[in-house]
Amino acid sequence: MNVVTIDEQLNYLKKGLAELIREEELRERLIQSEKTGRPLRIKAGFDPTAPDLHLGHTVLLRKMKHFQDLGHTVIFLIGDITGLIGDPTGRNTTRPPMTREEINRNAETYKEQVFKILDPHKTEIRFNSEWLEPLQFIDIVKLCSKFTVARLLERDYFANRLKDGTPISFHELLYPFGQAYDSVALHSDVEMGGTDQKFNLLVAREIQRDFGQAPQIIATVPVLEGLDGIEKMSKSKGNYIGITEPPKVMFRKVMGISDDLMWRYYKLLTDKSLPQIAELRQSQQPMAAKQALARQIVADFHSAEAATQAQADFDREVRGGEEPADIETISIPHDAGSSLPKILLGTGMVESRTDAERKIKAGAVEINGQRVTSLSYTLAGPIVVRVGKKWKRIEP
Repeated sequence: MNVVTIDEQLNYLKKGLAELIREEELRERLIQSEKTGRPLRIKAGFDPTAPDLHLGHTVLLRKMKHFQDLGHTVIFLIGDITGLIGDPTGRNTTRPPMTREEINRNAETYKEQVFKILDPHKTEIRFNSEWLEPLQFIDIVKLCSKFTVARLLERDYFANRLKDGTPISFHELLYPFGQAYDSVALHSDVEMGGTDQKFNLLVAREIQRDFGQAPQIIATVPVLEGLDGIEKMSKSKGNYIGITEPPKVMFRKVMGISDDLMWRYYKLLTDKSLPQIAELRQSQQPMAAKQALARQIVADFHSAEAATQAQADFDREVRGGEEPADIETISIPHDAGSSLPKILLGTGMVESRTDAERKIKAGAVEINGQRVTSLSYTLAGPIVVRVGKKWKRIEP
């Protein structure tokens, strides 16, 4: 990237950030980096609590890539120790503990997936077990002595849990210190995270000072809403788009978001500038803009050819109502009898028999291209069933 001045670098790095603490400190470090030729060390931690990354993670990864574009070193930190604690940020209950085997398995998938965005030649992949496991008890006591319990309990979610009488396990209070010591061990110049991580990132600044290091700059990115447009994107909430999902699945999920959410996705998930997004909003109909966004997202994680095919599949199967080329074939239990609600429940396309009955009566069920409104149906051979936008081929 051909960026010349410090101001241009700052403007490039600030795009899409929610908060920068502090801009003047980042300016000074960029100046020093230019003078000395030493790249800044940009850290972001990811606890491997789920096997796959989703688009919510990529908001942060994309901004990390911007630092790489300017020649700096990104540290993709896998929290294999902090993941065992479980980040309490934003949680109303204690996170169930994970096993070392689960952590290791998920960490391996993270290592494979991050290079869909990051430059492998400018990325360090580190595990915080390197420095957290060797700590002795006296080291942990000294680390914890830097903060008071009262200050930790000022955090909203801890305060709310205390108010509600919800238990707080002591190990949860250790999480910010583990994350802070990561910054000390890595000599972090900049740490990135979601806006919900601000407290943990500020703790690291203070701990670094205690260890005689210059406090890291904090750069937070907005939390990406999931497909519902309300909750934070999360696999546990089912409102996510995984970066390894098939192209047609990714495309359909993007097409299902609201128009308002679409423009937020443009801002956080593409490299388009704010003026470019504003111009697009004025010049294109929402449907065309959403298709362009879906193609871009699929192309980013698969290929341009896959994006073109995903749109063709969407136009044919969803907008045109035609049978998918890759329709799944399943078998139905013999005890389904002639009850169509029970048959549909066996396909997994309805949530319950009551849901099945409601969809049948609403005319949302087709068998071999014909709408069916009767609750009774006898399987006499292979059939193709459609419930709304879902398809299955049934072999009796």
